[in-house]
Amino acid sequence: MPIYSYLCPSNNQKLDVMHGMNERAQTWGELCRFAKCDPGDTPEDTPVKRLITAPHTIVPTGNSDLKSHGFSKLVKRDDGVYENVTATDNESRIVRPGDRSTYPDMKKKFGD
Repeated sequence: MPIYSYLCPSNNQKLDVMHGMNERAQTWGELCRFAKCDPGDTPEDTPVKRLITAPHTIVPTGNSDLKSHGFSKLVKRDDGVYENVTATDNESRIVRPGDRSTYPDMKKKFGD
């Protein structure tokens, strides 16, 4: 799920929240509900502005980082044979081109 940055001009606070692409916080109260925090002294109907920010990216340091973020990494081991070094659950560690039963399960890896 994407992370968005919002600014409340009345209290000059910036909050980073995670929500779906089709959602948007219009007020301080909505923003605090997304962030699961207390609105404090700021009225909940105070308007907020979404900031333009660079996308948050990950820099994996190893196969376990790739695996935990839902990526698959295939390493060529032999002519036409690959090893899925990030295999999870019931996925095959050996991947053969043309044999779909050995491919990574992309339906489990993708989500909003």
